[in-house]
Amino acid sequence: MEPLQRVAIVGGSCAGKSTLARRLSETLEVPHIELDSLYWGPHWKENPPQEFQESVKGAVRGPSWICDGNYTGVHEIVWPRATTLLWLNYSFPLVFFRALRRTIGRVLNRTELYSGNRETFRQSFLSRQSILRWVIQTHGKRRKQTRELIHQGEYSHLNVVELRKPSETERFISRVCS
Repeated sequence: MEPLQRVAIVGGSCAGKSTLARRLSETLEVPHIELDSLYWGPHWKENPPQEFQESVKGAVRGPSWICDGNYTGVHEIVWPRATTLLWLNYSFPLVFFRALRRTIGRVLNRTELYSGNRETFRQSFLSRQSILRWVIQTHGKRRKQTRELIHQGEYSHLNVVELRKPSETERFISRVCS
């Protein structure tokens, strides 16, 4: 396997992109770039697009990194610099179950996320901004969009690794860590 140098990790919301990125970052001893933390400001306010893009440009300037996230506003910044694209292309039932489990845990534990934000019961289960609703609405679209982007000629330089099951991801990590 070719050494991992600059890795973009994509996949449906709640598929495990950040968890995988943290594991690889620690193992490979390279910076972890979490796009969510660059995107969200305090009180769940989106950072202005130009500010977000500039933050991402600065973050991916380095010689090696692991970057996770699906923001279409910056894939044209991240993907050209990446050498490897890891696609967590998991089934909807698995991703939805993970989203539900993660959301319940974050609400109950009052887990602090980016910029001091916390998920609330109301936001998570009763609002239009619900992550669960987002997973339902975007899972299929995200898969289709990712497949289309991967096959564009401008990204032919990427070593694309499609992981369809958590067991495949664990085998991939074992190969990288050995």
